Amino acid sequence: MNYLEALSRRYSVKKFNRKIIPQEILSNILESGKLSASSLGLQPYKMVVVESEAMKQKLIPAFYNPSQISTCSHLIVIISKRTVEENYLNGYFRHISEVRETPLETLDPFRNSIDQHIQKNHDDIFNWAEKQSYIVLANLMYAAAIENVDTCPMEGFRQEVIEEILEINSDIEKATVTLALGYRSEEDHFQHLKKVRKPNEKLFKFI
Repeated sequence: MNYLEALSRRYSVKKFNRKIIPQEILSNILESGKLSASSLGLQPYKMVVVESEAMKQKLIPAFYNPSQISTCSHLIVIISKRTVEENYLNGYFRHISEVRETPLETLDPFRNSIDQHIQKNHDDIFNWAEKQSYIVLANLMYAAAIENVDTCPMEGFRQEVIEEILEINSDIEKATVTLALGYRSEEDHFQHLKKVRKPNEKLFKFI
């Protein structure tokens, strides 16, 4: 199917059929998140991929609507940074130097530019990091649709519970959003409803 057909078929699944996503397909979806656009290339986030049944069961109480968690193949938890530490930046620039095979000192102008950008308070940094995380979310959902894998993005969870279970240091990062992946259950009647979106004249303005 083409990408418009895939997106038209996509909806936020309420119940999956417990079928496990093949590893190759899962890897492709995760790679799309890795390749997401990111401001300054910093990728101020990470993704925890929950695949064990035991861990999914452990996380169920953290969600207000747990049916997706109890039936999905995988659950991705996108974690945003609250602050960009010196060590994080040092590692980022070492990685650029290694991948592009360029001396570290030639990256100093770029490093200075980033240093100026992130000299903000924690709230500003976190708001910026969260926006980057949602770009990742969109790419994961799009890639999954192309791979004929169903998804459900979820913000309805108890943040402190997830962070405790996943041992997230809430001083420097936060569980921002989650994405359940799998294959829709025949019992999920939402798949038969027509997709409702704004008409073009209310959504687009050409000037």
